[in-house]
Formats: sequence, C-alpha cells, structure tokens
Amino acid sequence: MANEHMPEQQVKPNDKKANKWFQKLVDSPHALILLFFFSALEATIIPIPLELILVPYMLMERKRIWLIASVALAGCLTGATVGYFVGQVFMDTAGAWAISYLGLESSFEQFKNTLDSQGFWAVFLVGVTPVPFQTAMLAAGAVDYSFVMFMIASGLSRGIRYYGLAVLALWLGPYAQEWWQKHAVKLGWGVVLIAAMVIIGVQLV
Repeated sequence: MANEHMPEQQVKPNDKKANKWFQKLVDSPHALILLFFFSALEATIIPIPLELILVPYMLMERKRIWLIASVALAGCLTGATVGYFVGQVFMDTAGAWAISYLGLESSFEQFKNTLDSQGFWAVFLVGVTPVPFQTAMLAAGAVDYSFVMFMIASGLSRGIRYYGLAVLALWLGPYAQEWWQKHAVKLGWGVVLIAAMVIIGVQLV
C-alpha cells in the first residue's frame, strides 16, 4: 500500500540517538514490529523518549497513523508488564540494577510513598508527565499494587499520550514535531492539573 511520505529532512529527530532509531524504523521492512520493540524498550531500560521517534514517523506514515499509535501503546504496555513483574519478583536484583542504571533512586522512593496514598491516579499521572515511567512500573510491582489497576491506569495515560500525538500530527502536520518539543512538559502538567481537579471533585462528592 502506498504511503503519504513527507520529505525526510522535515521530520528527522534532532536527538542523535533517537535519529538512529528513527532511521532503522524507516529502513525496516518490518517497521511496525520494530516500533513495538522500541516502545517496549523505552518503557523499560532505554531512556530515549519514544515521542522523538513517534512524531516524525507518524508524519511520514499518515495513512497508518492510528495503527502506529496502537502499536506504540501495545509495546509500552508489554514493557510495563515486564517491569511490573521485575519489581514484584526481582526487585532486589534486576529491579535495583535498573533503578541505579536509570538514576531513579530518589524518584522511586518518592513514588512508592505516593502510590500508597493515591494508587491508580499516581500511576496515571506518571504516564502523562515527564517522570520516567520505569518509576511507576517497578514501584507498583515492588509494593504489590493491583496489576489490573496498574494496567488500566497505564493504558489510559499512555493511550492519551500516543493517540494525542496522532491528533497533533494530523492537525499541525510538519510543525507537530517542533510544537511537541516546545510544549510537551507544559502539556503533561496541564493533564496533571485536570486530573488533580477530577480527583478533588470525586473526593468531595
């Protein structure tokens, strides 16, 4: 099937490591399978924001944009599942190594405390903010938080993120990448503010 390709120079990631991933994706005959594994790796051990690759790829493959978002979400949830069970079963070995490797010591301890009091919303908010997602999955497994609720929160938050990127790519076209890089943090914290208002509203009812 023919694709609506945009000029590659308009959509390449600025980050060198992300650009290598992007080039492998573009050149691969099995791009969606590769994207699935990239998303799973980004959710677990590779600290490169998937959005740096996802936005340019969505711009190049607009006809498959919703499929691309779905594959990215599936890969992320697969990685989240692995991370949860690493935190639950191997926290003292592989989990401790991952926290040290990613430099998450302080955020991990803070999130465990937040998870005890907020649970679902704590996981959801990590999924839409710049806080590394590895923090949520390892901590959720370590404290034996409900796996079902963890997956629901992860799916909702990352779904908002990836499908939101698809909407952004369709709306802004080649300007989507620049817009995302400038406003990603503000957008994430905007979702946090809205979610906080919902939480307060639910508690008051």
